[in-house]
Amino acid sequence: MDGERPLDDELQRLREERLRKLEERIIGTSGGVIEIADGALQKILGEHPALVVDVWAEWCGPCRMVAPVIEDLAREFAGSVTFGKCNVDQNPAMAASFSVTAIPTLLFFANGMLVDRVVGALPKEAIKARVMRAFGTD
Repeated sequence: MDGERPLDDELQRLREERLRKLEERIIGTSGGVIEIADGALQKILGEHPALVVDVWAEWCGPCRMVAPVIEDLAREFAGSVTFGKCNVDQNPAMAASFSVTAIPTLLFFANGMLVDRVVGALPKEAIKARVMRAFGTD
């Protein structure tokens, strides 16, 4: 019986680590928002049928206003819509491939297809309405 205790502890540790990894995969990092880099979008689109990508830059004031809104919506829509961020300064190819000429720009992808785009810093309720319309979520 004494030999079972270390095994129980090890099983519990493995369960906790697996749960942590699953949570990271489901809700991503940085407040539920995943980072998207050049070359990674197609893989991410395959894993997330409802995806909103915030195209932004650190020096952009309106982008800094939208960031907490995106993080809030990522928590609110967790499990149904995935939110990602793509820094244009570090990932110019992705921005160019979607003709992003102004930031912030939100790109809405449903089943791998671009279905909507929002340019500029809109209030949370306006962005939420666009998410609901794009993905048919309530």
